[in-house]
Amino acid sequence: MDHIDRALLAQLQQDATQSYAALGEAVGLSAGAAHERVRKLRARGVIRRTGADVDPATVGAGVLAYVMVDSAAWMGDSAAAFAAIPEILEAHIIAGSASVLVKVRTATTEQLQDVLRRIYAIDGVSGTQATVVLETFFERPVSPYAGEGVTAAQ
Repeated sequence: MDHIDRALLAQLQQDATQSYAALGEAVGLSAGAAHERVRKLRARGVIRRTGADVDPATVGAGVLAYVMVDSAAWMGDSAAAFAAIPEILEAHIIAGSASVLVKVRTATTEQLQDVLRRIYAIDGVSGTQATVVLETFFERPVSPYAGEGVTAAQ
């Protein structure tokens, strides 16, 4: 991946709805060349998906929690069980005192409690520790320049 691909990715992260003409102009390519590069980035799996950034609170998912899941056994085969709980947005096998870290969004703390019950019902889970987020300072996407040791702001 060269500097033009990285610049295209940065542009798409800012606004994925812009035309190929606008993308090309921003990185010094024709619309056709920009389209072809984006197509190749998708084909190689660099661009995994294109979507809308939705404000969770406006769609009834204002409670954010990170849950550390303890287990008595290896949880590597439990991905489907975690994925079956729609309020879980992410699930990661981790190193440390817990086995799995999940990111959960719900409308209320009562709903969060229900999600914790469902997590506890997963085979092998022996405990949970939830941390509820009170305020988010910022969230940022992965920088296309991260591998180069350069931030997008530079």
